Amino acid sequence: MNKPTYVPEYNAIVEVLSKYNEGCKQARSSLMKPAFSEQATMFSVGVDNKLSGGAIQNLFDGIDKDFRPSPEARSAIVRIDIAGTAASARIDTNDVSGFCFTDFFHLLKVEGKWTVISKIFHTHVAP
Repeated sequence: MNKPTYVPEYNAIVEVLSKYNEGCKQARSSLMKPAFSEQATMFSVGVDNKLSGGAIQNLFDGIDKDFRPSPEARSAIVRIDIAGTAASARIDTNDVSGFCFTDFFHLLKVEGKWTVISKIFHTHVAP
């Protein structure tokens, strides 16, 4: 009989996603970069209703240039689904530089470590 691995895998993914959350909160891409594959991508739908995004470097540049530290930011990992070496996750975040986001991540366990391969997101309209 195989030993169940869901809890350790779940915890390892939470650790990866926490790097992203902390990087957003502190407005420092250097904190979140280790969570992502160098080949990762990020996409969303822009204000013009067209696809926007590309290489994950766009996220890092935006965090460093356009965001400010947000100690009041709150985030919740809403869901993590794991199947072997593949996983998906959802994070809802409030008050990151005045924005609220819903992020969806795809992760793969590469060489024994979980890494984010892609991120898509929705920016919520301020009330």
